[in-house]
Amino acid sequence: MCCPRFPEDSGQGGVRSGEEEGLYIFTTQTISGIAQRFADDGFTPVGRLISPADLAQYRDIYDRFLSGDIESGEKRTDLGSHVERKEGVRENITQIIWPSALYPPLKDLPLHEKALSTARELIGADAELDFDMMIHKAPHTAVPTPWHQDAAYWVDMPDKRAVSIWIALDDADLDNGCMWYVRGSHREPLRPHHPTSDGKNIECDCSEDETGATPVPVRAGEAVAHSGSTLHYSRGNSTDGVRRAYILNYRPAAMIELERRMGADHGLNENVRKVRNSDATGQ
Repeated sequence: MCCPRFPEDSGQGGVRSGEEEGLYIFTTQTISGIAQRFADDGFTPVGRLISPADLAQYRDIYDRFLSGDIESGEKRTDLGSHVERKEGVRENITQIIWPSALYPPLKDLPLHEKALSTARELIGADAELDFDMMIHKAPHTAVPTPWHQDAAYWVDMPDKRAVSIWIALDDADLDNGCMWYVRGSHREPLRPHHPTSDGKNIECDCSEDETGATPVPVRAGEAVAHSGSTLHYSRGNSTDGVRRAYILNYRPAAMIELERRMGADHGLNENVRKVRNSDATGQ
């Protein structure tokens, strides 16, 4: 396994896609490079989605959430709560779910339009924003995000197309917690997931030694996209700096409507992290 360099910006073009038996089937004759990598590998760098000029505004909003100036209430949790916190640390890994609902002006900034265009390129023209989240790793917290597949958290859907677009607000590398993926894992059945030791999050068996495990460092403002069934994790932050990430999650509009009818809203009304997908129960 090799460690990739920071990816270069990628061009974008239109793509329509459908799905059959969990694999992406593209219905156009020509697809872009990032769409092909996404289909083949289950993840792909997608280049810069936040301009250098806009980064300061996104960081300011992000930090207002962290400081409590923008109240997040029960939508703020600790993804690393199963590890004992160091003195003075509020959370090992701060997650704030639905920041765009808590602070609607976020949706009017340039990122959402660019990310939606990217999502439609990767999973189809019917993609819409399903939910969003912030995940923050403070300096020297050094707690890894457990290995998991996002789909394990979600209710079963007849159309499994989904993409999470992970945008770095700080340079993300091996030492502060860039994303790791297992290449091709989106083509395999979901792995059994189980609660973490404190029962507040979920995880599955995987490691950096697994065949296809690949770190993806990105610069501030750049993004990497992954499928809902792609195995992923990130190391803890062992550096002096912060690692702020903003994640936008997309799926077909019809599936969002179906989810909501089933009472699944990804923590908008009740933020409980548990295995919901029957394919991930191991039974």
